Amino acid sequence: MLEKYFDKTKIEAGVDEAGRGCYAGPVFAAAVILPNDFYHPLLNDSKKLSEKQRELLRPIIEKESISFGVAMVDNIEIDQINILQASYKAMHLSLDKLKKAPQLLLIDGNRFKPYKKTSHKCIVKGDGKYASIAAASILAKTYRDEFMQKLHHKYEVYGWDKNKGYGTAVHRKAIENFGLCEFHRKTFNILPSQSKLF
Repeated sequence: MLEKYFDKTKIEAGVDEAGRGCYAGPVFAAAVILPNDFYHPLLNDSKKLSEKQRELLRPIIEKESISFGVAMVDNIEIDQINILQASYKAMHLSLDKLKKAPQLLLIDGNRFKPYKKTSHKCIVKGDGKYASIAAASILAKTYRDEFMQKLHHKYEVYGWDKNKGYGTAVHRKAIENFGLCEFHRKTFNILPSQSKLF
């Protein structure tokens, strides 16, 4: 059972990212403010749900949340500022989109770059502990998956419709055979030494 809030007296936003460890594509982040009484039996850490369950929950979260924001930082900027800074930036951009100002941020993970003057609490595996972080993890994941699905049509050889840019055997083999494309993260040292750019 997920906790509904950390501090009942404050407006809380759960924040999470998706795609941090991928070889290709952007990193996405979402921020979600849920009503204190929000409940859905399926709501959980997005990694513990099937794609179908995540897709079912996304419109419910969007409709019933007090406010939500989703943002991304692309692979070019990830290469320029590094993936950790890009993750923080995506989180900050998602918070910028909230229509209501949160008083406390619940961050999934153990590190965060402070946002404005808003208090924050880092919670390791928070997406499996707090409803608002779980909701944010589902939005970040579904928006990113949708984005990678579109990129797949441009470069079908990498199998992004299935692996979403993660370093699966199929993806690594395609990199070996075809090299990297414009959407790969060039600073991730994923190119075998004999390969070329696509």
